[in-house]
Amino acid sequence: MAEQNDPIMDEVNALLEAEPTNVPASVSNIPHLREQLAIIVSTGKCKEAIGANLSQEQVKRLDEKDIMKYHTRYETYIGAKTTDSLIDNFLALTIKAVGLVVKIDNADALKNELKGDFIITKEMSQYFGSLALRYGSALAVLNAAAITAKHVDFATEQITEQSPVITEELVNITE
Repeated sequence: MAEQNDPIMDEVNALLEAEPTNVPASVSNIPHLREQLAIIVSTGKCKEAIGANLSQEQVKRLDEKDIMKYHTRYETYIGAKTTDSLIDNFLALTIKAVGLVVKIDNADALKNELKGDFIITKEMSQYFGSLALRYGSALAVLNAAAITAKHVDFATEQITEQSPVITEELVNITE
């Protein structure tokens, strides 16, 4: 089966081509980072997340510099995925809100075009990246709300027992 290129991973790898080689490693933090890398390996997402296939045995033998390098790649990958998810949900929700006011021919095509625009994607990536750094896991709640909201049909009118439609039908039935 042919492996598809992940644009996010391609971007991460391009950014990390010139990664610093003199990153100071906190010796006390290395065991924790090594454990996180081992978890990534055990999930089967190692190649996707850090751009290299590693075994548990290889992770055990990594030096501090390599642990820092792979962990930095992982953090960058997670940041890119988080930002992409936030952008996607924000655009979907915004398009849905605009759709309440004006008719949008094809919401998916509009979202894809907005996401494909370099300026929009760059600026939103910086904005959401900054939010992710500042608020971290609290964004999970915001993203869950955005995902839920984009699946709500705000345009439909809910008919309640007090609705004139039901009242009129009841009158017609009793006559």
